Amino acid sequence: MSLPKPSAAALLAGDASCVWHPYTRHGIDTEPLAVVAADGAILHLADGRRLIDGISSWWASVHGHGHPALIAALQKQARILDHVLFAGATHPPAVELAQRLVGLAPSGLSRVFFSDDGSTAVEVALKMAYHAWLLRGQPHRKVFVALTNAYHGDTFGAMSVGDPMPYFDAYGPLLFEVHRVAPEAGALAGVLEALGDRVAALIVEPLLQAAGGFHIHPPAFLQAARALCDQAGIFLIADEVATGFGRTGAMFACDKAGLRPDFLCVAKALTNGMASLAATLTTEQMFRAFAQVEPLRFFPHGHTMTANPIACAVASASLQLMADDDVVGRLEHIGHRIYEAVSSLAAEAHVEDVRRIGGVVAIELAPEPSGQGAARALRLRRAAEAQGVLLRPMGDVLYAWPPACTTDEQVEIIARGLASQVAAAKP
Repeated sequence: MSLPKPSAAALLAGDASCVWHPYTRHGIDTEPLAVVAADGAILHLADGRRLIDGISSWWASVHGHGHPALIAALQKQARILDHVLFAGATHPPAVELAQRLVGLAPSGLSRVFFSDDGSTAVEVALKMAYHAWLLRGQPHRKVFVALTNAYHGDTFGAMSVGDPMPYFDAYGPLLFEVHRVAPEAGALAGVLEALGDRVAALIVEPLLQAAGGFHIHPPAFLQAARALCDQAGIFLIADEVATGFGRTGAMFACDKAGLRPDFLCVAKALTNGMASLAATLTTEQMFRAFAQVEPLRFFPHGHTMTANPIACAVASASLQLMADDDVVGRLEHIGHRIYEAVSSLAAEAHVEDVRRIGGVVAIELAPEPSGQGAARALRLRRAAEAQGVLLRPMGDVLYAWPPACTTDEQVEIIARGLASQVAAAKP
């Protein structure tokens, strides 16, 4: 492919003069990767290097970069209808995508509310759950139950249900009441019994808690959680922003666990990272509770870019590729190959665990002394880059989360990148 040739030095200087990056310790991490192009699983840097995108660019690029079918869908839709408000209007790409999502989602989820990103998809579910109790005359049901080590996003509701350490402590006075529980049926039963009719909903990341440490819990817990929520008469929210679209070995982690949630939140791989789009799926009963003639009996939430036609068209094309290319099977194969290559690293004294689910492999290191984690993370990223792969540690956890287009040869390089990080982390 023909690549642009901007100067790496000029690009980095311009960045340093005016850009503020997300989740970045700018006092330590002073030189971002200067990425000028991407295709498949490869990122092309301004200095001529090529890196395998071993984390799917924050777990979004499920098919890989620059997929021709997605580019074609984007270009075609841009020529027809680029954008229109979604309040009081509709358009074919949104209707087609909503129908596809309802057809793929766990049974009982028949309505799709579009938003912009994973945090807002969660925010929508939290607001709907609480507002539904208001409509039922039970305003005291305003406590949410979440799992320890949870991460659900960075907006205020999503921060509230996330485990605050280490990200959100500063915002504690502004967050609403949440009770956290380990993913154990007995612990959850105890919390729900203690809180009684104060609970609005339980929110979980099914099977895999990603940003909170790549913890994996069994399907049996989710099945027990559904039964306990039914017993308590509360809603269950499944946050599949990270786990959806094949990442855990099924289209949705809920499918693998046999879970039927009241809300399903999706984003990231929904558009393969090509456009910002999210969706919150819920039940017909929930929709009907708000579809009334009374002035305040509607859901007051929306975004300018809600159901953007271009994003919806790309998402539909991405869902078609999921079926056409057996993406779920391919991700399972990739995860298995990486795990086979790195599982022996569990014998290292400073490695506490090596684990896998679907196409995601994680290596948990012994904790770094307080205050040294950021410096170690940067050192480990550089070690992987030296092997030709982008891997970005999450706290004490190294992980690989590559796109489905990753070749077996690239899988071997990713495994070497993980091994190099383990070696670089040795005390």
